[in-house]
Amino acid sequence: MKQLRLIVVGQAKAPYFRDACAHYLEALRRYLPAEEQVVRDGKSADPARRKAEEAKGVLTRLGPRDFVVVLDEHGRSLPSRELASKLRTMIEDPGRAPCCIIGGAFGLDATVLARADLILALGPGTLPHELARVVLYEQLYRAAAINAGAPYHH
Repeated sequence: MKQLRLIVVGQAKAPYFRDACAHYLEALRRYLPAEEQVVRDGKSADPARRKAEEAKGVLTRLGPRDFVVVLDEHGRSLPSRELASKLRTMIEDPGRAPCCIIGGAFGLDATVLARADLILALGPGTLPHELARVVLYEQLYRAAAINAGAPYHH
């Protein structure tokens, strides 16, 4: 089974976000191997420059065979069972490696969005990036549990 890579910009600052991410990442790993890779926050005070700095760190971690899913408020929302199906397809594809990306406080640069195979939204509202990370990890855990036939999703 392929490893799911989670590329995230910046460390979760608040302990409750860190704890929640660790909890759901551990739960997700019961069903599939998953690795979190943290990209440093950009240093610029200008949001566009900051996103460009962060994009360099994100893009260097991507390979040509990665199936890239990025989180963006303008992306497509998927019900849990549809996300589970998409996760299964990504994990089982012998030619591609699944990778999810969450940007920093100002979102993702256009170069990262252009590299995406799927742009995903977690709902119609905008979430702080640290909370979006928690929600994504929970949704991936839920999707993996659905695929395994576990009773978590009911």
